[in-house]
Amino acid sequence: MPERTAQAHWEGPVKEGHGWIGVESGVLEAQYSFDSRFENGKGTNPEELLGAAHAGCFTMALALALTEAGHPPIRIATTARVTIEKAADGFRIPRIDLQTEGAVPGIDAAAFEQHANGAKAQCPVSLALTGTEIRLTAKLVD
Repeated sequence: MPERTAQAHWEGPVKEGHGWIGVESGVLEAQYSFDSRFENGKGTNPEELLGAAHAGCFTMALALALTEAGHPPIRIATTARVTIEKAADGFRIPRIDLQTEGAVPGIDAAAFEQHANGAKAQCPVSLALTGTEIRLTAKLVD
């Protein structure tokens, strides 16, 4: 299996400084700063990138589970909301809320939710985040 690489670069003090985050493939190189992370400044932040990774991993894992169960999806859309908060010794990510909707022929809402919960528990990003509460809302749509 391949190993993936990402990089970060920072210049200056934390509140006044700035940096960039990039990935080996070159498809992402984005600016980040204190303002983009803890306020509403321009640029990205590690939490939204983590959310994108989690949403992508979970969605693909759910598509796999549904396909293997004989119900290939027409579409699945997932949003990940990553919460960051101040803790006594710095900052932490206590929770990620996944909201997913899937158009899946031949399956009922209970079965869709069961497959979604299985994907949440087994996707590699969820497994890497075992110290974070992961909540899921799954909705079957037409």
